[in-house]
Amino acid sequence: MKECKLSILFLFLITATQAISQVRLPAVLSSGMVLQQNDSVTLWGWSQPAEKIFITTSWDKHTDSVVADNGANWKLKLKTPAAGGPYSILFKGNNSIELKDVLIGEVWICSGQSNMEMNEQWGGLPDVKAELPSCANSNIRFFQIPKTTSAYPQEDCKAQWVNCDSNTLKSFSAVGYFFGKKLNKELNVPVGLINASWGGTPAEVWTQAEQVNNDPELKAAADKLGNYAWWPKNPGLTYNGMLAPMFNFSIAGAIWYQGEGNTGAPLTYGHLFTIMIDSWRKAWNKNLPFYYVQIAPFTYGTTNIGNLVREQQTKTLQHDNVGMAVVTDLVDNIADIHPKNKHEVGYRLANWALAQTYYKQGIAYKSPFYKSIEVKKDKIIISFDNVPNGLIAKDKKINALVIAGADKIFYPADAKIEGDKLIVWSKSVKVPVAARFSFSNADIGNIFSKEGLPVCPFRTDDWEVEQVEVKK
Repeated sequence: MKECKLSILFLFLITATQAISQVRLPAVLSSGMVLQQNDSVTLWGWSQPAEKIFITTSWDKHTDSVVADNGANWKLKLKTPAAGGPYSILFKGNNSIELKDVLIGEVWICSGQSNMEMNEQWGGLPDVKAELPSCANSNIRFFQIPKTTSAYPQEDCKAQWVNCDSNTLKSFSAVGYFFGKKLNKELNVPVGLINASWGGTPAEVWTQAEQVNNDPELKAAADKLGNYAWWPKNPGLTYNGMLAPMFNFSIAGAIWYQGEGNTGAPLTYGHLFTIMIDSWRKAWNKNLPFYYVQIAPFTYGTTNIGNLVREQQTKTLQHDNVGMAVVTDLVDNIADIHPKNKHEVGYRLANWALAQTYYKQGIAYKSPFYKSIEVKKDKIIISFDNVPNGLIAKDKKINALVIAGADKIFYPADAKIEGDKLIVWSKSVKVPVAARFSFSNADIGNIFSKEGLPVCPFRTDDWEVEQVEVKK
């Protein structure tokens, strides 16, 4: 009788274990998802150890199989076709899961702090509000990752794929939406947008912790970050909690809007930023296109922090496969760190992707960038890259320009445009050495390419900023 009871108990335990260990999928692999087109994508999940799972995709009617390891994990790579759908995927082991309404297209992750997180529910975004009556589009889909931190990389998150409509758009990144809308229109393919953003966060929390903590310079800068009740500051916390669950999921690239959270240590931002970008690329095992927004003018109230972060962001353009949208002209209130115009920001990021990732021709996407100077008597002649048709000024008088001699004292400058060059002078500087344009926290310059893109803020010197003085 005792042996009979033990046998029954053993059978019960086996049955219970099998029931608990049925095939399971992460949240991002679900009905309504968008998979990256023409790619080798990963499907993964959990099940009974040694269980064999059969996976059938409707786009080619082919069945693959994979066996779970002794840790109850399984992973399989398969090829996706060109954009299309809807399709279905059937997973069959001890149980069956069928994913329906699966689209194949372009998948991008949207990340950063508040200017990426901002949505219609924040209020005061008229460009998003205007979209609501007509935004419904089943070929644009959102996956909103909730704010999550972790000391260790997580395998899953609580989120779901939803179609873009007047309800789902209200709580999704405005910049991300306008970016995706333009890609969908210009490429005529489904677009999947994964939003992993958190207002206030410094770049350290989006970077693998070891990369920050093992670098003395970055560690010292991270230690200066303040503690706030609304966002984390320790390296790696959102990288582990919000990005890591996506590392198996194939994406086309990333867009990023952040930098305000690192104004406390601006001079190390460029180093940190490139480390962060590379840590993402290593995690996704792909040289991800990475397009970011240069932070907008704002009255920080402290000398030379916003302009120095912008300078670091400009220097990051030397990194491989990146691009930067300049938005100095999209600010209606320099006392508001959250500019309202998000549609043009999203479109400028999309133009970088369309030109650089999708090789579309005839797109003006690069702002004019400082190239070199030539000093002739009492004038400085400044040359630029990315001005195929010359420069223009939006007002009669060019503003936000200062000039200095060897004494490093800057004075407001006069200027004129000659084709693709800027001629700068000041009656107070007889022998000029250096010039700066829009190089302060809140300066809004008024020089553009004829294609309508603002000249990127710049300086021609490499002096320590804190040691110079601007005369009024």
